[in-house]
Amino acid sequence: MKRLIQLCVAMIISFLPGIFGVFFSPHGDSDLWYMALNKSGLTPPGVVFGAAWTILYALLGFALFLVIKSARGKAEKFFAYVLFFAQMLLNAGWVYLFFGLHMTAFALVVLLALFIISIWMARVFDGIDRKAMLLIIPYLLWMMFAFYLNAYIVLMN
Repeated sequence: MKRLIQLCVAMIISFLPGIFGVFFSPHGDSDLWYMALNKSGLTPPGVVFGAAWTILYALLGFALFLVIKSARGKAEKFFAYVLFFAQMLLNAGWVYLFFGLHMTAFALVVLLALFIISIWMARVFDGIDRKAMLLIIPYLLWMMFAFYLNAYIVLMN
């Protein structure tokens, strides 16, 4: 029962940026702004973004759960938690800057910081549980794609 509660807590925590993002994702005036942007031909339809983020947040949640249930020392796990929450804050911050404030260039800088922190997090997770690190790889790949899409918008608008 304890493990199930830990898994549920990890999943809830990992989905917080997505829940926050709902308030700033394209709809109403923000949707008009986003639709008017000159976007890359590789930009997927909105439904793909929703599905991808759902999968990625679930993978992050399970990775966090693996770290939580690990028998590793408290100091090592604490640092992993700090990095996890730092990347969550940057993730939510990117959504707010990009969709909420339309600050695409600053959002790109935040996305770069998010990528660097997430690589660091993956390395720390690897020292705790290799499976946790492997679960982060799709997130890193998606961030590289998101960086390209964001950079395209910055350069072409």
